[in-house]
Amino acid sequence: MSGDFLRCPEALHALAHRLADASGAVVRRYFRAGVDVIDKPDLSPVTIADREAEAVIRDLIRKECPDHGIIGEEYGEDRPDAEYVWVIDPIDGTKSFITGRPLFGTLIALTHRQMPVLGVIDHPALSERWIGAVGWPTLMNGREARVRGCAGVARASLFASSPHMFEADAAPAFERVRARAKLTMYGSDCYAYALVASGFGDLVVEANMGIHDYLAAVPVVTGAGGVMSDWQGRPLSLKSGDRVVAAGDAAVHREALKFLAG
Repeated sequence: MSGDFLRCPEALHALAHRLADASGAVVRRYFRAGVDVIDKPDLSPVTIADREAEAVIRDLIRKECPDHGIIGEEYGEDRPDAEYVWVIDPIDGTKSFITGRPLFGTLIALTHRQMPVLGVIDHPALSERWIGAVGWPTLMNGREARVRGCAGVARASLFASSPHMFEADAAPAFERVRARAKLTMYGSDCYAYALVASGFGDLVVEANMGIHDYLAAVPVVTGAGGVMSDWQGRPLSLKSGDRVVAAGDAAVHREALKFLAG
């Protein structure tokens, strides 16, 4: 596939579906099958499903786009300075996966000159898939997804993967938002971003994240009419830090940033 394939959204979407189909077949085979859990050096869990799913995605990318770089959570970096770089999290929510909860997902992002231009949020256990690409509407299982309006943080449904992901100064900053939100939900992992994109939630605030955890969500959320940035309101890229905000309504995004800043 040529380096100009961003001009061909049909080919881009087709490749995204192939990558998610291949990884999803691996993940479903292992889900609720009693796989062994391995602790990484940081004590976070990983399974054979994580590693096989990422390997399948990498193999397809190398075949279809041999000049592209890859950054994967399980197998590291390959040509991370390339013009196009894929960022992969084969199972976002491994703790959910190993405990039988179906809210885990596969995240696949494509960046161009460090900025995310394609994102896939695939939930193989639920048969739900969101694909977003710059300049094109976000699709959920082939149908257009749209965010919803929200009158303010006080009316917002707020998501975060865990209350324990906020450390040091991030903890009081998150609490300022949480205390004002109408409803707070934990434990959705990447599903939260997809729900915002489809108009079932309003706000995601997270910290202690890697680029694998959020870059794929950027085109999905923005392609559905939402906004996503770091806690300072800056665009997210390969070089971004560990704190992100996503909102369906731009005014809610601005308000959340104000509360996070103190």
